[in-house]
Amino acid sequence: MATGVLHRVSGGLGRAKSRAQSAGQLVVWTRAFATSSSRNREDSWFKSLFVRKVDPRKDAHSNLLTKNEESNLYKIQFHNVKPECLDAYNKLCEDVLPSIHADKYYPCELVGTWNTWYGEQDQAVHLWRYRGGYPALTEVMNKLRQNQDFTAYRKERGKMLMSRRNQLLLEFSFWNEPVPREGPNIYELRSYQLRPGTMIEWGNYWARAIGYRQHNREAVGGFFSQIGNLYMVHHLWAYKDLQSREDTRNGAWQQEGWDEVVYYTVPLIQHMDSRIMIPTKASPLQ
Repeated sequence: MATGVLHRVSGGLGRAKSRAQSAGQLVVWTRAFATSSSRNREDSWFKSLFVRKVDPRKDAHSNLLTKNEESNLYKIQFHNVKPECLDAYNKLCEDVLPSIHADKYYPCELVGTWNTWYGEQDQAVHLWRYRGGYPALTEVMNKLRQNQDFTAYRKERGKMLMSRRNQLLLEFSFWNEPVPREGPNIYELRSYQLRPGTMIEWGNYWARAIGYRQHNREAVGGFFSQIGNLYMVHHLWAYKDLQSREDTRNGAWQQEGWDEVVYYTVPLIQHMDSRIMIPTKASPLQ
């Protein structure tokens, strides 16, 4: 009888131990699951801090920032000229470019042509406007291929250049359209390489900022790239001289709100540079 009792007690203890082990395993598994779930939630929350939420858009940035009622396309050209050839290069351009500008056969206009004074030396900058957008650009290119004088100009020009590059641009809706000016003026081309995805933010701030920079008629034109270096913005300004530029820029800081615009737009910029340019004789912007 005693032996039977011992067997029953021993069996009960074994079953209790087994249940305790099972319960312990369940507690450990539950805690592990809870810890894992908590860690996953923390990881998800932590990662969300670094994931930028994208608002769906139903239109291209270019359509949101440009004058929709117009379809002007701009081309800016940067020609790095051999130092000993700059005078001959300017003379060659003066003989050819105004004739294209004046000929209604070509749906394009020479907005301005300059030599860089401060910035990249021995550089020529040309800005063209094509009324009618890409079809107008294509039409001009096709017609110029048939123009023997222009072909000869390009051949002669090639002997004088070290390098060249260009960009196709659209104009911001809130900037002035560049129109001919009487001189003498100096021009500043400020170029900004923006961080990808920030063009709309830039446009929103500068739509307000341009109002602070109109008092001396210094604002000439504002553009952003479509082909070439992307997320590139160009602001073109005119001043009587370098001292006028200094006074005008200092005056902007006296206006309430200008400091805020600078504060919020500087983080959008990856790189920026400035050119002070002198118009050539052929330039409509003098």
